[in-house]
Amino acid sequence: MSRLNLQQQLEEIGSMDLNALRQAWRDRYGDPPSLRSTPMLQMMLAWRIQADAMGGLDADTRKALARTGAVEIEGRHLGVGARLSRTWKGRPVEVLVEEDGFRWDGMLYPSLSAAATAIAGSKWNGPRFFGLRDTP
Repeated sequence: MSRLNLQQQLEEIGSMDLNALRQAWRDRYGDPPSLRSTPMLQMMLAWRIQADAMGGLDADTRKALARTGAVEIEGRHLGVGARLSRTWKGRPVEVLVEEDGFRWDGMLYPSLSAAATAIAGSKWNGPRFFGLRDTP
């Protein structure tokens, strides 16, 4: 594929709506990812097309990625039984790290961010909410 043809395809992807992106993915690769984000699917499809045309990740990058291992959920490194606490809107809150997630107020959440969002009532980064990460 020529660079001009590649550029044209990438420009077309930039103007596609979600249904057109899903169809383009289906035509090339089979079932599309179950995303509902047009920008995310545009980026994924553009990357796949470029990788097909230009070879994708080089061997060193693939090796480096393989060495990193699985992504660990932030907060899980504290260990089962760890308690995270803070005061939110004048009341103390505490989250317990468990084997399968983070428990707050009798509910188990899959991530610390999910627990923080439930506590605050709006989207929060869990590690930042509990002071495990510096604020920018």
